[in-house]
Amino acid sequence: MLLNIILGLVVIGLTVIIQAYGTILWVSKYDKQRNRLDSSNFKTHGTRLLISTAIFLIFIHLVQAAIWALLFMFLPDVIEFETFEKSMYFSLVTFTTLGYGEITISSTSRILSGLEAINGITLIGWSTAFMFAIFQELIRKS
Repeated sequence: MLLNIILGLVVIGLTVIIQAYGTILWVSKYDKQRNRLDSSNFKTHGTRLLISTAIFLIFIHLVQAAIWALLFMFLPDVIEFETFEKSMYFSLVTFTTLGYGEITISSTSRILSGLEAINGITLIGWSTAFMFAIFQELIRKS
């Protein structure tokens, strides 16, 4: 169990690094685009910025869930996932805390699914706060 907790914490660290660098990258992109926003094109550029931000953040979460899926695929005691698609599906359902439950892990590595859920809800909350911050900034500029 301790090894699984350590593995989970390593993956959590990796996903937080991805989230942090993704956020920093997007802030620099936003800073460049912010100067082009004026009252004549505000609705169009502001809407595009929000849509592209949402897509970027969702892409980051897909990468983070894929890292968890790969961990599940390569753990020798997790036998439930014959394909990456099944592992990715389980990971997405767990990362988003949706938790359908039709696929579960019965091995001693199941503690990792709880750690993934904690990780996912934290990072999705971070993304939500980031989207809200960009939206507030756009409102201030309008």
